[in-house]
Parts: sequence; C-alpha cells; structure tokens
Amino acid sequence: MAPGWEPRILSGAEERGSAFITTAHSGSTVTWIVTDYRPTEGRVSYARLVQDSNIGIVDVTCTAPASGGTDISVRYTLTAVSETGDAFVSQFLAEQHYRTMIEEWRVATSKALRLPAGP
Repeated sequence: MAPGWEPRILSGAEERGSAFITTAHSGSTVTWIVTDYRPTEGRVSYARLVQDSNIGIVDVTCTAPASGGTDISVRYTLTAVSETGDAFVSQFLAEQHYRTMIEEWRVATSKALRLPAGP
C-alpha cells in the first residue's frame, strides 16, 4: 500500500458499491464509494465526499501502450459545497498543484508496487 494511503473498509472490497474512508492531508475524513469497477478494461471510478467541503468523481483508466508498461489517466471532477470547499477545489484543480499531486501519487504507487520510480 502507498504511504499515507490507509483506507478503512466500510463494506465490500473493490467491487461496485464498496465503501471506504481515508484521511485527507488536511485531516478531513473522505468517504469513497466504488461506482464502476471493470478491471479487465482497466477502469475504476469512485464517488467521494468531504463533508462540508466538496463532492466529486474520480475516474482512473489504465492502458497498455505498445512500448510496454502501463499508462494511467486520473480525472477528478469536483464540486464545492461550501466556501471552504470552493477554495479547496480551486487550489486542488489548479494545473501546477494537480500535476504535483499526480506525480507524488505516481511515485508512491510505484514504490508500493516496487517499480522503478522514473517516468
């Protein structure tokens, strides 16, 4: 498991309808529900809620390029539900922050999978 990613399973495992919670960097609880799970197609989607802040969808798609390895696309669609959430969503989806977050995610995931850390 990637460092800092310590989900607490509420129901299910990875199939559609499974639910779990995590703790955001801010200390907020994030509730996740698997909305789509198609491992043979390299696809998974999650609905997420940060109470009094934001709601959204996270879509993850994995493809196998001809050159080998795996290309991963991660798309967040977030909606603020408060002024605090408005500030969070604006900052989170800002291009530089998002690129940095995705790179940190890639490095942590590679480390957890014991893969080389290079791009």
